[in-house]
Amino acid sequence: MSEDLKRQAAAMALAGIRPGMRLGLGTGSTARHFVDLLGQKVAAGFDCLCVPTSEATAQQARSLGIPLSDLETLDRLDVTIDGADEIDPQLNLIKGAGGALLREKIVAAASDAMIVIADGSKLVQTLGRFPLPIEVNLFGQGATRRAVADVMASHGAEGELRLRETAPGTPYVTDGGHLILDAFFGRISRPEALSRDLLDIAGVVQHGLFLKMCKTAYVATADGVETLSAG
Repeated sequence: MSEDLKRQAAAMALAGIRPGMRLGLGTGSTARHFVDLLGQKVAAGFDCLCVPTSEATAQQARSLGIPLSDLETLDRLDVTIDGADEIDPQLNLIKGAGGALLREKIVAAASDAMIVIADGSKLVQTLGRFPLPIEVNLFGQGATRRAVADVMASHGAEGELRLRETAPGTPYVTDGGHLILDAFFGRISRPEALSRDLLDIAGVVQHGLFLKMCKTAYVATADGVETLSAG
């Protein structure tokens, strides 16, 4: 998918942002376009206050002069704009390919609305084709991994459970100092139940199922940008 179409989706999301809003800034390739475009508006005098979902996004926003805050200072945000790895017809999501799923979910949950910008390849009928990221505590990771594998088996997972690495033998570490397990389900038929089962595991910090959180999605396709709304 061309970067130009992703930028068009980001531009549509930006068109709905009003001066004075408190914004959550997402992480990933499509969200970067939104931050770039927002930076241009800020340079022209647009007023906003933003909370980034990752250190990478914070660095990008600072370089563009976008004013930043945090959720210790702000109790609520007006809207979060972020990308997604999968979007189902109900606008449930899988997120976390960029490794920022915990902060992304905290920021989205503190927002009155969540808007997703993505390309058409992210649309699926049923979540699970993309591996589900599961953020886990470094302590006791072996026990946590076995418990996650048991949950996968009980939910009919078709694939493996893999520790995310930056290089062979070097685990990926999130901004919060955690590890990520990527769970290959193939198909997630009961996402709400899976969410509960994963969060019942003591060593699981959070997972990449974003259920009933997204209100609107701007999806870039070869025919242009489509607007999807949650029912």
